[in-house]
Amino acid sequence: MLWRRAAGFYIRAPLLRTSIRTKRILEKVESLESTSGKININIGTIGHVDHGKTSLTAAITKYLAEKGTGTKYVSYENIDKAEEEKRRGITINASHVEYETDKRHYAHTDCPGHADFIKNMICGTAQMDAAILVVAADDGCMPQTSEHLLVCQQVGVKKIIAFINKADLAEKDVLELIEMEIRDLMESFNFPDAHWCPIIYGSAKKALEGSNEPYGQPAIKKLLDHMDEYIEPPQRDIRSPLHGPIEGVVTVKGRGTVLITTLDKGTVRRYDKIEITGFNEKVPTTVSDIQAFGRQLSQAQAGDHVGLLCRGVKTSAVCRGMSVVAPNAYEIHNRFTANMYLLNRGEGGRKRPISTKYIMPLFAKTWNLPCRVDVKDGGMLMPGDTGEVNLTLSKKMILQIGQSFTIRELGRIVATGIITGTLPDVKICTYQLGMADIDV
Repeated sequence: MLWRRAAGFYIRAPLLRTSIRTKRILEKVESLESTSGKININIGTIGHVDHGKTSLTAAITKYLAEKGTGTKYVSYENIDKAEEEKRRGITINASHVEYETDKRHYAHTDCPGHADFIKNMICGTAQMDAAILVVAADDGCMPQTSEHLLVCQQVGVKKIIAFINKADLAEKDVLELIEMEIRDLMESFNFPDAHWCPIIYGSAKKALEGSNEPYGQPAIKKLLDHMDEYIEPPQRDIRSPLHGPIEGVVTVKGRGTVLITTLDKGTVRRYDKIEITGFNEKVPTTVSDIQAFGRQLSQAQAGDHVGLLCRGVKTSAVCRGMSVVAPNAYEIHNRFTANMYLLNRGEGGRKRPISTKYIMPLFAKTWNLPCRVDVKDGGMLMPGDTGEVNLTLSKKMILQIGQSFTIRELGRIVATGIITGTLPDVKICTYQLGMADIDV
C-alpha cells in the first residue's frame, strides 16, 4: 500500500493491482479509529519571532517520545519544513503536530511570530482551545507578544500558559521581572487568570539536548503537567450542523482534493454530502475519506483537526477561508451589524476617530477581506470607545451572530468586534466599497 504525505496527513494512493487479501487489510485499516479515549485539546505556541516557539514544540514531542507515550518526535527542521522557512530561519505558516501525555491528546499549532505573517498567526489561533505564550528571557515582552495576546483575547482563547524560554541566559531576578511583565500585559487584555496562570522558566534548547538540569527536560515535564491540570476540557458543539473553516487545500493525484480544517461545530462521516462555501461561492461535494495526523477515521466531530478528501472538486475552486458545512445549513452575506471597539494609541491603535467609509481588511476565522465600516447614523467612533457599526464586505461570507473579528491597518490590529446581526446584501466589487451608496 502506498501513502502520500500531504499537509501532515497520509493519503492512501491508488494501487495498480490489489489482491483480495490486500482489500481485506484495507477494509480493516479504514475501520480504525483513535482508541486512546483521551480528551483532545487544541493548543498552540504564540509569541514574538525568534523567542523559541518552534524549538519548544520540538522539545515537547522529543520529551514525550522518550517517555513512551506513543508520541512521535518531530524535529525543528520538520516543523519549519518549507524552503523559505528554512532559508530565513523563521516560521511563516502555522504548522501542526500531535502528541499525547498520560492523560490527554494534543493537536498543537506552531504559530508564526513575525509581524509580516500575522494573518497566518490569526488563522492558527482561531482553532485553539488554549495557548502557550513563549517569551525569551533575553528579550522580555516584545511587540508581537502583545499582538498575539490581543488576538487570543479576541478569538476567545482564555487559557494561557506562559513559558519563559532561554531562562539559562538570565538571572533569577530578571526572570521574576519578566513574569510580572507578562501578568501585567495579560491583565491589560482582561484575561481572567492573569495573576495565577502557570508561568514556567525553562530552555527549549537544553531540553532538546536532553539536559536534566532544572531548565531542561524537568521544565518540559512541568509545562505538560500544568497543561493537563490547568486547561479545562472544552465544551464541543457536536449538535449543531457541520461547520469548519478551511485553513489549507492539497491536491492528491488520482484521489481528489484534501481540505484541511479544524471542525468547530457538528459531525462529519465518510460519504456525507457537504458544501464548501465562501467568497460568493457554494460548491457541493462528498467526503470520501477522513484523516487526522495519518490515521484514517470513519467520522470526525467538533474539535478535531482533520483532512477531508473530497472527489470532483478542483483545487482552483477552493481556497483558505472558505468553510466546510452541512448542505443548506449556513447562509453567506456581505452586510452585517456589529459592536466594535476601536483601540486607542496606547494599545497600538489609531490616533484619529473613524466615521463612514472606513475601508480596511477584516479578519475572521481563517479568512480576510476588504471591509467598509460605517458608524451607525453617520456618527463618529473615537479611539478607546465602543460603538455600533455596519460592515460591508467585498464578497459574501459566513459571519454568525456572536462571532468575533479584527480589523488591521498598516500592519497592526486597530479594532476588534462582535457580529450582532445581518443586513440585506448589496452587489459590490472591492474597488466600489467606498463609492457604493449604502444606508448607514
